[in-house]
Amino acid sequence: MLPFARVTVIGLGLIGSSILRAVRSHMPTVRLTGHDADPAVRETVRRLDLCDDVTDTPGAAVIDADLVILCVPVGAIAAAAESFAADLPADAIVTDVGGSKASVAEALRAALPDATIVPGHPVAGTEHSGPEAGFATLFHGRWCILTPEDDTPEAATERVRAFWEKLGSNVEIMSPKHHDLVLAVTSHVPHLIAYSIVGTASDLENVTQGEVIKYSAGGFRDFTRIAASDPTMWRDVFLNNREAVLEILQRLTEDVTALQRAIRWGDGDTLFNLFARTRAIRRSIIEQGQDDERPDFGRSHE
Repeated sequence: MLPFARVTVIGLGLIGSSILRAVRSHMPTVRLTGHDADPAVRETVRRLDLCDDVTDTPGAAVIDADLVILCVPVGAIAAAAESFAADLPADAIVTDVGGSKASVAEALRAALPDATIVPGHPVAGTEHSGPEAGFATLFHGRWCILTPEDDTPEAATERVRAFWEKLGSNVEIMSPKHHDLVLAVTSHVPHLIAYSIVGTASDLENVTQGEVIKYSAGGFRDFTRIAASDPTMWRDVFLNNREAVLEILQRLTEDVTALQRAIRWGDGDTLFNLFARTRAIRRSIIEQGQDDERPDFGRSHE
């Protein structure tokens, strides 16, 4: 049995268009409606035939929906929810895909005080954006974290869980605050570091006359992939998860200072022990199927 018969996606970029493709692939009888604030994106989605109907207004998109999925930057969640509040069916469930959850839950509750809300975060994506960048297998084997409120009906949470499982995701449930701390460690601060390092390299190009780019080794190259991610999305994530991000940044600053001290004083044991411990974490990530174990991340060098 399908968890939902009529699904609406608001925001038709990489994640939104991937959801449409994935539903078409795994639940072909579900009726799909989409809306995006950008007319050009709406036209692209119509051309790609990703859903049954693309509406010009958010209200028209949700009017008969069982499930509404907000796939907009977290800073735009409140305005997006307000835009269809008057047309949302009383029995519809609203979820989202935002990378921070405490602020999203607050924004959705303020905009939709009577709605059933199950905030979510599929931990999947690429550095690309736009509806043409989506693909149906984006969520296969990836985690989707749900952060329902204490008074959210369990049946609603289970329906949203079933939806993501149908798309190939593994589903975990946790509190919004815990989610935001975990993602600050595993995603948000790494992205901030990548943006910082690539920005520093860009500044240095004036000195190195292009050598930073010309001789990019694997580490820097992978930082540039992360730093190519959507700037609007990541600006909003950092501003909406500032507490957790600042907490992890403080810890990181202390750890980097300790490494500086070890390098300065030639303390090889400290460096080796850290590198050995982090290597074990990498092995665990591969064993859990969250990355490719092939050399150089499976890149082809033909």
